[in-house]
Amino acid sequence: MKKQILMAAVTLTVFGACQKKGVTTADTDKSYRISGKINNMTTGQVYLDELGEQSFVPKDTATINQDGTFVMEGRVEEPAIYKLAFDNQEGIMIVVDNSSIEITADSGRVAESYTIKGSRDSELIQQLNTIMKGMQDKATSLNTQFQVAAEAGNEAEMRRLQEEFMSMQKSSQQQMKTFIRANPNSVVAVYSAGNILNLDEEFAFVDSMAEAFKSNLPDSKYTKSLEAKLSKMRSTAVGSVAPDIKLASPSGNEIALSSLRGKYVLIDFWASWCGPCRQENPNVVRMYNQYKDKGFEIFGVSLDQDRAKWLKAIEADKLTWPHVSDLKGWESSAASLYGVTAIPQTVLLDKEGKIIAKNLRGAALEEKLASLLK
Repeated sequence: MKKQILMAAVTLTVFGACQKKGVTTADTDKSYRISGKINNMTTGQVYLDELGEQSFVPKDTATINQDGTFVMEGRVEEPAIYKLAFDNQEGIMIVVDNSSIEITADSGRVAESYTIKGSRDSELIQQLNTIMKGMQDKATSLNTQFQVAAEAGNEAEMRRLQEEFMSMQKSSQQQMKTFIRANPNSVVAVYSAGNILNLDEEFAFVDSMAEAFKSNLPDSKYTKSLEAKLSKMRSTAVGSVAPDIKLASPSGNEIALSSLRGKYVLIDFWASWCGPCRQENPNVVRMYNQYKDKGFEIFGVSLDQDRAKWLKAIEADKLTWPHVSDLKGWESSAASLYGVTAIPQTVLLDKEGKIIAKNLRGAALEEKLASLLK
């Protein structure tokens, strides 16, 4: 379930690495050596954890000497992203690639004070985190101002702050794209493209960069992961004809998405158990009633598993448009087809069944419908 908030925080945690063109795996005759000195830290352990798909995986540990120094040595199969963490919960992101890396920092402010030598890749992570930290500070400030305006009932100021926030998000996306474009042989760019950028909004850009990544870093796990994501998304990208969905309706009869051609159709992925979905439903109902006689239809795809709860929610929320579900929850065939990993999620189709927008809700959806159905 995806939380709905008026002003979301900017994504901050940035990871990355670089490689020379054509270098895709670590030299088996070499090993990494990570040495460091943490000022004012006289005891404890330092941990090296690899960034996995769902969590960090422990790789190595070392003891911190009385003078704050430590050394780690080992070998990795390919350049990859790691977290170097300490007992006091501080840590930094680095790239380990069977080379020698030297780190210095001050205890208590490791992330702000550290310097690193021997790894251009790790320098890129530091550079990117600095950029993103500035964005987070701006987002935090805007959120604080928004809450003050909301408590005062100042709707004009709330709208102004929302517009400023959206402008900042657009600017930050552009900065990220500039960074990625400038580092096509870096796994920091590959990781950022696949995990920091909004792939729905920036699909065309990331898809174009994927060719450079496949040329420069063909065997990198980050390139392979990005390609897997893009491969699934290509069939549901804006401009593509929407893949057909044929599932059972509440009555048991099968309904095909393609049967609604000739109307603008909003595919609405939702579920009875999804709080934000149910909170959004009154707005969707209002828009549906306003535009249903002007060539607009909704195709509700539920990620429910309990048929009774699904039907009860449809009735309770007065959702009078066509509904379908295979009652397989997150294993829904339609959700898999469209790469749905969070709900509510929407896909807007034109009269020919082509995707013209994704994830429109609230005011954004209303503005889009108004422009299409004048």
